[in-house]
Amino acid sequence: MTNPKPSLPSQTKPSFFLPHRLLCAAALALISLPCFAQTPAQAEPQPVKAEAPRSKADAAATATLAALLPHLAASDTIPLMDRSAMFAGDLSRLISAYDASQGVSAATEAALANDTDGKVQSVLRRAMTLLGTPYRWGGTSPDSGFDCSGLVGYVFRTALGIELPRVSREMASQASAELIRDRSALNAGDLVFFGRRGRVDHVGIYVGEGRFLHAPSTGKDVRTDTLLSGYWGDKFMQARRVAL
Repeated sequence: MTNPKPSLPSQTKPSFFLPHRLLCAAALALISLPCFAQTPAQAEPQPVKAEAPRSKADAAATATLAALLPHLAASDTIPLMDRSAMFAGDLSRLISAYDASQGVSAATEAALANDTDGKVQSVLRRAMTLLGTPYRWGGTSPDSGFDCSGLVGYVFRTALGIELPRVSREMASQASAELIRDRSALNAGDLVFFGRRGRVDHVGIYVGEGRFLHAPSTGKDVRTDTLLSGYWGDKFMQARRVAL
């Protein structure tokens, strides 16, 4: 009797291993990231060129990479999904901050064309150095944080030595400051007031092109917003031009 031929083991289909190979490749790439982050690439010396002013885009890219590299090259004990979430959050925050600072810068340049004595410029420069300072109810300094009127008072006091009333409703009724009701008549450096039911409860500093700088509320930082539309546009009540 003829013995049957021994059956050969069936070949494993390549498609079965493909997802595992891809996962292994991704894992190896993630593991190698700290090495890339810590080991500078060896490059041939380049001829020295004359220094040129770095563009704002270059500066933004450098800041973004510096902030994101720690998360990209983080410990492998951090789950991939968590690491991705951190990356996305940081990227979103950095882009928002960069766009806000660019908007303030552009508005400032346009608004200061007639600032012959430089006082408005002093106010806006001091105000912009405080972007990102945390909100704190009753706060009046960068160290402790600011509420809305504390921020405005600090800016005018430290930039020009001008003392303003402590609370927003008293600033809004200051007789020595010119009253402005039409948003189209605003100049950079004007105080802008917001409220509900005819009562002022918030103040900021107009920076030009429909934007103002302020300390919004608990849990938020000093930032710029538009007063031409949206939430703050609906709450705008009036403005005051402080004699500088």
